[in-house]
Amino acid sequence: MASLNVGNLGEYLREQRRNAQLSLRQLAEAAGVSNPYLSQIERGLRKPSAEVLQQVAKALRISAETLYVRAGILEEREREESETRASILSDPFISERQKSVLLQIYDAFRKENGFEPGPGSGDGTDGPHTGDDGEDAGPASKSKPSKPSH
Repeated sequence: MASLNVGNLGEYLREQRRNAQLSLRQLAEAAGVSNPYLSQIERGLRKPSAEVLQQVAKALRISAETLYVRAGILEEREREESETRASILSDPFISERQKSVLLQIYDAFRKENGFEPGPGSGDGTDGPHTGDDGEDAGPASKSKPSKPSH
């Protein structure tokens, strides 16, 4: 069987598995895939789906986006944007409202610098998010400056 062109995904997975001190069988079990299937991925004989890569990444506690790039599913620039979004969304020290605002500001800055938001953009809301105080939690920069309320 000839190797598929999946970059160095298999080698990278093997390295990450060994760094995590997991056997092939342990990783396969943790990721919910068969031992032979994972072995074929590591040897470059199978190209896994994004879903399988996500399960493997979760089991290894590494970035799924990194695996997507190595498998040729994502381009490097998309991965960087996706990782930024994932970092914001996974931060346990800020509220969901704050995460939404940060993502809106991030998109505004990217657009201002000539980059359109990628396919992973959006935080699941369909417009300005309203915080608990009822105020608009949209981007910090608006077309008209707001007057302080007293």
